[in-house]
Amino acid sequence: MCLILWAHACHPRYRLILAANRDEFYRRPTTAAAYWPECPGVLGGRDLQAGGTWLAVSRSGRLAALTNYRDPSATAPDAFSRGHLVKDFVCGTAPPASYLEAVHRRRAAYNDFNLVVAEGEQMWYLGSRGQAPRPVAPGIHGLSNHLIDTPWPKVAGGKAALARLAADDEVAPDSLLALLTDRRQPEDSQLPDTGMGLEWERRLAPRFIVSPQYGTRSSTALLVTHQGRATFSEWTFAPGVDPPAVAGRRCFKMLLER
Repeated sequence: MCLILWAHACHPRYRLILAANRDEFYRRPTTAAAYWPECPGVLGGRDLQAGGTWLAVSRSGRLAALTNYRDPSATAPDAFSRGHLVKDFVCGTAPPASYLEAVHRRRAAYNDFNLVVAEGEQMWYLGSRGQAPRPVAPGIHGLSNHLIDTPWPKVAGGKAALARLAADDEVAPDSLLALLTDRRQPEDSQLPDTGMGLEWERRLAPRFIVSPQYGTRSSTALLVTHQGRATFSEWTFAPGVDPPAVAGRRCFKMLLER
């Protein structure tokens, strides 16, 4: 997943408003969001190649979401799959802080990542290139393929768009999903230099990515009220189509225990 935007503990109706895009090679096998038979009450998509996921939520009130940290010079082909960091949290019982402390100690076994985990009102963040795990402050946040709230154009623009939606008393899942389909291209002067070369930095810069082999595979919107009522909506997309063509829609409602 390459873009996560969220409002945490700052809205009168919702304790969490989240919108996220998963970007991946089209050839990588994936399933759409569904409940997992081996972890009752856990909902999310699945990466069929390595068995993990990029975002999942459980009826017990646990949430985890992941992005990769972009640095092609530091990628090890034999590293453990980062998607299991999400799976292990939502299927487990460890509190957010202690879970991330344990992950922090073994972070060298994985290629670089950003991981956000939550349980009830608690939310914590760990970046493998950053410092020790820390709680996420109330407010609007964004995360792409650098550290939390790094002001890349897709993050800064996405946070501003989310703030406009969150100004209303009620937020529609389709409005969150629609803001993720933005294909506007930033100026070259605004692009980061992550070692990919200018052509790839341009391709990866919009919120919604389209290229011949790689792009946005799915978008997720998650709304959780202060009473624990959750709405999880997902759009999946036809590969390589610009403007984005929605190929599948799913919506789940659940009552969280925390």
